Amino acid sequence: MRKIHVIGIGAGDPDQLTLQAVRALRSTDVFFLLDKGEMKADLTRLRRQMLDTHLPEGTYRLVEARDPDRDRSAGGAAYSPAVGDWRSARAGIYERLIAEELGEGETGAFLVWGDPALYDSTLGILEEVLRRGTVDFEYDVVPGISSVSALVARHRTGLNRVARPVQITTGRRLSEGFPEGVDDVVVMLDAHQVFRRFADQDIDIYWGAYIGTPDEVLASGPIAEAAPRIERLRAEARERKGWIMDTYLLRRNPQDR
Repeated sequence: MRKIHVIGIGAGDPDQLTLQAVRALRSTDVFFLLDKGEMKADLTRLRRQMLDTHLPEGTYRLVEARDPDRDRSAGGAAYSPAVGDWRSARAGIYERLIAEELGEGETGAFLVWGDPALYDSTLGILEEVLRRGTVDFEYDVVPGISSVSALVARHRTGLNRVARPVQITTGRRLSEGFPEGVDDVVVMLDAHQVFRRFADQDIDIYWGAYIGTPDEVLASGPIAEAAPRIERLRAEARERKGWIMDTYLLRRNPQDR
């Protein structure tokens, strides 16, 4: 039986790998890596750096494939079908890699940014591959330090307040309005800086980009004061690297609902 490790590798810092993750790395025969193109070559480099940090040089095999492009222009009702098409295309690649590059009795691994259970598609894609029935394998999941955990740690704050819920959502959902009954909201995948819409409210923002990497950028404060600084930092970072991954926590004064 082939085996797959889905390993959460943290937000970018090799020191964020857990002991469980390191043990999984050392029991792996083949590492599968999806290349996102030259613009995001840093992501491949960081993965290689993690492997070189925790494994003896030349002791592991790395198999790379090109990550399929996703239609990021799709919106509204077309958004979910576009994501579904992209995931199915990825499933086809995973299926081929496992069938052709992983021998019977061998162990392969996918290295997942942050935590595999939080805004990542790897687990769902592996389940789709198994449903296709062309290749058989078992898999396990190693949790990792998410960008959310790393964000609040870097800002020296908590994710929630006493007896209060916290919600994790996307910029797309936040654009529909601040969630009802929640005052602490973590926002991921916000390409349009939706937080600017709440500058007239008593809300603090804790923002970070490239968290856990040498390019990490942080900013915090009341939205009205911090938003212009975040916009500038974000624009400069995107211009410099060609891409950006950022996450933020919004903390609202309950009296300002």
